Amino acid sequence: MSEQIKPNQKDAAGKKQQVTQMFDNISGDYDGLNRMISLGLDQKWRDNVVEMVATSKPNSIMDIATGTGDLVIKMAQKTKASRLVGLDISSGMLEVGKVKVTQEKLDDRIEMVLGDSENLQFEDGTFDAVTVSYGVRNFEDLEKGLSEILRVLKPKGILVILETSVPEKFPFKQGYYFYSNLVVPALGKLFSKDKKAYKYLSESASKFPYGERFNNILKKVGFNDIENHLQFHGASTIYKAVK
Repeated sequence: MSEQIKPNQKDAAGKKQQVTQMFDNISGDYDGLNRMISLGLDQKWRDNVVEMVATSKPNSIMDIATGTGDLVIKMAQKTKASRLVGLDISSGMLEVGKVKVTQEKLDDRIEMVLGDSENLQFEDGTFDAVTVSYGVRNFEDLEKGLSEILRVLKPKGILVILETSVPEKFPFKQGYYFYSNLVVPALGKLFSKDKKAYKYLSESASKFPYGERFNNILKKVGFNDIENHLQFHGASTIYKAVK
């Protein structure tokens, strides 16, 4: 298992409780700061996720750790899915997302739901596709969360995950560590209400079992046909897997 990183290692509260509070705290400035920190590249990477999902022509999609809803909104705009669910553990993030869904006139197709990725409130075999964008590293129990996703997917349903990884080649690896360990926490400290949030996000990214280690976890849980698609020399990776 991956090392468990919490927003506040000295706090006795569990990771799930701390992550929920952290995202509630930063929900108001999350979108703008996220664009700044990723230099806008996260938008392109989410577009790549949407393209992968769209090729399977799903009728029902769930976006877990949906945050403020960027990805689930993109999927509503780029697919013909009749049912889309954006699920998140943070009510603060969801409230921002609900406003965006209404502004895009997508209330009839997108349902924003408060829920726990490790205890999903949906029946077995509910969805054709499930996505997670920069969320699985926040799971308190990674294998349990992935097992729940497997459960709610239909047979042959797809899981597409966009998550941080670490470039392997020089100079991108060195540049990644400099940027994530120094620049990202500094920007978060300057512009975020939660001074520890972006330090946690950087630390959790560096400790996440990316690449082959994550593939092995997906296989252990029961997924098949696993693909890895590196983004920007490996600064992030898109994983695609099939039930």
